Amino acid sequence: MRKKVSIVGAGNVGATAAHWIASKELADVVLIDIVEGVPQGKGLDLLEAMPIEKRDSHVLGTNDYAHTANSDIVIITAGIPRKPGMSRDDLLNTNYKIMQDVVGKVVANSPNAILIVVSNPLDAMAQAAFRISKFNRERVIGMAGVLDSARFRTFIAEELKVSVENVTAFVLGGHGDTMVPLARYSTVAGIPITELMDKATLDRIVQRTRDGGAEIVKYLKTGSAYYAPSSAATEMAEAILKDKKKILPCAAYLQGEYGIKGLFVGVPCKLGARGLEQIIEIKLSNEEQAALKKSADAVQELVKVIGA
Repeated sequence: MRKKVSIVGAGNVGATAAHWIASKELADVVLIDIVEGVPQGKGLDLLEAMPIEKRDSHVLGTNDYAHTANSDIVIITAGIPRKPGMSRDDLLNTNYKIMQDVVGKVVANSPNAILIVVSNPLDAMAQAAFRISKFNRERVIGMAGVLDSARFRTFIAEELKVSVENVTAFVLGGHGDTMVPLARYSTVAGIPITELMDKATLDRIVQRTRDGGAEIVKYLKTGSAYYAPSSAATEMAEAILKDKKKILPCAAYLQGEYGIKGLFVGVPCKLGARGLEQIIEIKLSNEEQAALKKSADAVQELVKVIGA
């Protein structure tokens, strides 16, 4: 039986995720949005590309959640985008109301689905989806660390003039200004990057990673990043659909891991057919642990506001 992925929100992130998933032939795709005509048009356009791409993925655009029934994965991108000068925190209350509506409808139609949350502010929206859905923590995962780590890897590869395939990197913590890029665990062909660049260069790259989303917003002026975020969500979906047991940095609900309890925070996660299959605990220095706690505290403040 073919796999089914529904994507809530047919804006740039959602539509591009549909493109990645269909073009990789990972699953049939349902693209849903409240705006009439937009998901239908984008879905049909993408479906008509499949003969050219030689892929048998079916793509359907709709406004009706009935079409999302029995999805294996639901990727939630719905919400208003960040505008210039707007912090992720400014999005909080509006996107929380959207999340309440969306998750209720998703759960009613796909009670066994795994949720991948992309909406911002990411960690708080993942927490909201977890509370509203009443799913176990294995089935609600936030997409942030894969994107942040990809940005970190990009900047490392550019700085050292090496292939991005040689670069591995980990970014933990909340998705925002308090994220924690872990230089000690980031490597080029197995060599720690701390051996390949000086501290000033590394600090500059870390800061650029933290500002990665804002940098793109500043260029676009009327929108935010979507190619890399949608690709990141697709990598997570692929790991689940193919039961890869792939370790990726994701926002997960912690129950004491890393000294954090009852909160979604970015940590290394093993993803497979059951969703979140294991949280990998790595040893952190006192400085890294303090940075992660600071990041978790920032998430906690947002969660308090929405009462999730």
